[in-house]
Amino acid sequence: MTGALVIPEYYEDVELVAGEQLAGDPAFWLAHVLLTMGDQGEQPDRYSVASSAYDAMEDRLGDTEQPWPVLRVPFDGGHTAYVVYANSEDMSDIEFFVRHPAWGRLGFLGDCGGDHAGPGLSWNELTTLAASTSDGGEGLSDPSQRLLLLLPMLGDADMPEEATDVVARALVHCGIRADAAHELAAAVLPDPGQEPRWTVTDDSPIAVCSAPYSARRVPIALGITSEQTQALADALSGSGRGAAAL
Repeated sequence: MTGALVIPEYYEDVELVAGEQLAGDPAFWLAHVLLTMGDQGEQPDRYSVASSAYDAMEDRLGDTEQPWPVLRVPFDGGHTAYVVYANSEDMSDIEFFVRHPAWGRLGFLGDCGGDHAGPGLSWNELTTLAASTSDGGEGLSDPSQRLLLLLPMLGDADMPEEATDVVARALVHCGIRADAAHELAAAVLPDPGQEPRWTVTDDSPIAVCSAPYSARRVPIALGITSEQTQALADALSGSGRGAAAL
């Protein structure tokens, strides 16, 4: 791991550590995908990940005695998406949220754990964030890594036909065996044509989600200024360029 990390609006009594160095290990990406979206009974060697490496990674990501690993995706306008592997004696969650240093609050996308909440991103938002500029912030800069890190928050009835290919390419780029990547991508992506739907209302330029357990049934980070809301909406929506860049 790298150094200690402070997120002012997050829990004050937990120790956080920047975890981007995990991104260089294919075992992390396989564990991240299977723990949040896939079949945890899968055999890691099928994906060119040694069972011993996978087990060690799974132990680290769920270790209640070590600082919570945090991976960051900085994106346009000075915003950052955070993924925290939060582990305590009575809770084990993977939490997803966005933050801007001027807000004074967090905007929750959702979490994967005992109290699952999601989805938190549309397909266009996911691919836009994956391909976004980072404004020089710390965190992941590789588009494939950024895509896979935030993929567990995806839920969208309106996804393009190439979605499975996009995710499969990202998996291969991150070390998953090519002849198994497409099947894994198809297994973890939501079924096309089903809920949820994303819409922009008159109340906010930030899209809201129709899914009953989504934190985004209301706009992210309620209470920020109208200028901050518009800046976040612009950063999330992009122009559809994300998918073409991946």
